Parts: sequence; C-alpha cells; structure tokens
Amino acid sequence: MHDIAALAAELAGIELATDRALLRQKSRDFYWYSPILKRQLDGKAAELIARPKDEAEVLRVLTACHARRVPVTVRGGGTGNYGQCVPLAGGVLLDMTAMAAPVALMDGIVEVEAGAKMIDLDLWCRERGWELKLWPSTKRTATIGGFVAGGGAGVGGITHGTMRERGNFWGARVATMQDPPRVLDLEGQAANPVNRTYGTTGVLTRIKVPLTPAQDWRDVAIAFDDFVPASRFALELAFCDGIPKKMCGVFDSQLPPFFKGLADAVPQGASLALVMVAPAALGALRELAAEHGGRIVAEQDAVAAERDPETTPFYEYCWNHTTLQVLKKDRGVTYLQCRFPFEDTLKAVEAVRIPFRDEVWMHTECVRFGGRTTMSALPVVRWTTQERLYEIISAFEAAGIGIANPHVLTIEEGSNYRRVPGNQLGFKRMTDPLGLLNPGKMRDFSPLETTA
Repeated sequence: MHDIAALAAELAGIELATDRALLRQKSRDFYWYSPILKRQLDGKAAELIARPKDEAEVLRVLTACHARRVPVTVRGGGTGNYGQCVPLAGGVLLDMTAMAAPVALMDGIVEVEAGAKMIDLDLWCRERGWELKLWPSTKRTATIGGFVAGGGAGVGGITHGTMRERGNFWGARVATMQDPPRVLDLEGQAANPVNRTYGTTGVLTRIKVPLTPAQDWRDVAIAFDDFVPASRFALELAFCDGIPKKMCGVFDSQLPPFFKGLADAVPQGASLALVMVAPAALGALRELAAEHGGRIVAEQDAVAAERDPETTPFYEYCWNHTTLQVLKKDRGVTYLQCRFPFEDTLKAVEAVRIPFRDEVWMHTECVRFGGRTTMSALPVVRWTTQERLYEIISAFEAAGIGIANPHVLTIEEGSNYRRVPGNQLGFKRMTDPLGLLNPGKMRDFSPLETTA
C-alpha cells in the first residue's frame, strides 16, 4: 500500500516494528464486543509501528508521513471499544506508551505525557495527596491520552460527571498533521476539539487534568432481593451529598454469577449494587442499604485491591468491564450504552428492563451530566441479529432513553449525548487538511487538499 521500507529508513533511530503478528495485535482494541464492528474491522492492520520516546520523534514521524501521504493512527493502551485505534487505511500505528512521564503537579492540576497508564499516574498523584477525578474500568491498562481521546466516562462519574464537563479536562499539547507539523498548547475550552475525537484532530503528547484530594476508598458489594430496591438505593446514594463516593453500579440478577471472585458471595437470584465510598461514610452506607433491604456481602480496600494483580477491584465488574466479565464465559452477547432521563429515571429503566429481560440484562451506573444526576446503562444484550439489536435500540429511544451507539465507527454516529461541545470538524480541517490522522473515523470530514 505504501513504501514502508523507505519510510522506515527515513525514521531510523525511532523504535519501529514490522512483525506481522505484532502489527495485528497492536491494530486491535475491544471492538469485538460488537459483532457488527467485528465483521467490519477484523483483518484491518497498520503496516508499520512507530513508538516515539519524545515529542521530537513524534514530529519526525508526522513530517515523514505527511510528505509520503501515509495515514497515522494513534494508540495508547488499546482498551477502547469502538475501533478507535484500528487503522482503516493501513499506514503507521503511532504507539504512545513510551511517553509516560509525569511532567508537573501544580495547584491540583497534573501535566503528564499522554502515554502514561492511568493506574501509574493515579498512584503518582496519590503519593502527593491527590487522585484522578475519573478513570475507566480499564484503569490498570488504559493510558490518559487514550481516555481523553477515546473514552471520558467511568469511575468517578457519580460525583464528577464525565470528561466533557467543564473543569475535568484542562488542556493538552497537540502535534498537528500540517506541513510542517506544529505543536499547539491548548487550555480550557480551546482543548475541546481534541476531547473524544479518536486522535483524528491531532496527536496528544501531553495532557493536563485537574485532580481531587485522595481518599482511601472502600469497595462494598450489597445484595438485594430485586433490581428495583437496588436501583432505589443507588439513586438515593447518588443524591446523598454527605457521602463521599466514587462509584455505584447496579446489576440485575443474571449478571453476578459471571463475576468471578464475587459470585459465591451473592445469593442466587439476587440483584447487586457495587459501590465505592470513603471510610467515614461506611456507617451511613450501611444504614441506607438496610433501609432498602440490602445486605452487605463483601468489602475490601479499593486502593490496595487495584495494586494487587491477584485481586479484582470492584470497578473491574463495572462500566464496560461488566460486558467483558460475561464474554469470558459466554461469547453470544454484546452490549449497549444508554442514558436514562433525569426525571422518572427508574420508571424509564423498568419500561425497558421488564419487556426485554430475557434479552437485555440490565446494568446501570449512577452518573452526573451537566450537574444533574441520573443513571447511565451498559446492559448486556443477547446477540441474535443486527436487525434485532436495532429493534431494541429503537424501543429504548421510544421510551425517551438516549443511546450512544457502540456498534458504529465514527464519532458523529456513536456520540449522541456524549458529544463534546466545540467545532471539532473545523479544527481538523486546520490541523489535518489531508485527512491523514485516523482516516474514516470522522464521518463529516472531507480532505481540503488532495492526497495524491
């Protein structure tokens, strides 16, 4: 497809790889959660991996690729679910994981190279009295750059919302695909065009995120006789301003048997709530759970659990790790991403949970959007056909439930309520006029210049 030998020669001194098995491995993420994306993306791969150690090497790669009209797709930990790091047109896979050093921590804002693993960054911040506001359930493998560029929601959302909320993402250094490439320092709202754009609008080399004071979080598992009281408990917890909390996920009774390490503790047929609260709130949490008929069945030190490779932190049963826990035993499922209304939230949940209970195993997460609290959902869905999946999606939407479709490739199709404000399309036209950065992932973009 491209003259990779000549390109590799030009990039001598940068860590490169052309091994076919490694190219296949690094050109994948968890898109296979979706049978639809699996059909589209299986077999797609880069032709060359470049692993820069600093910003200067990033610019060398972008300069050479621009001159030769070679596409560049950026990769962090490869923990995305929508094919964000899958190269659709071959070219170079830019692996950012060698750029992983903290740069500075000042006034509660950390600046860090984009390839830092979130677990390592959080531990570094904790040593200084701070912690990340938000992290994905893949915290132990995901990078901060990948979370900003391709995720942005997860643990911490019950208190802090998502990465799209003003004040959760403060800035980035961004290398452009211009001639010659430039490095832009973006802060505040000016950084929105690189937030959740899959690396289509620039290569993130550094990230700035505001932090929150560190807590010694506790994981608590609470069993309920039914999903309804579990959900009522969860929403009341979400609205309890006096309880410091990081997470609350609710799972219908079909799901806990898939949670290795917790399954034996949860009574058969019970629904489950998994929460993360500060130690000072444990007494209040126990009272609240008892008021809703909940029984605490497991507890652990959340910070210690994530540092132990033999222990599962409870957040690795939550968010989209729920789907992974089921897929380990049952490959005949997929998932959806939903947001329930702010008003009559539980009524909307039940409106779709009950009629689809055999096909849709409900899993919700308490989260804030725009200062308002509701439930987001990542239900596990029994896969039959694409047509049936879209029938289910239509029924959810008819009930007033927002869908962020995880079975599509492009930012525009999949974002819905997760779309970040700002002129991302216009920004890409400036920073990548040839459309060489992760081509095919921004549906509305057309190159302003010819790539011939």
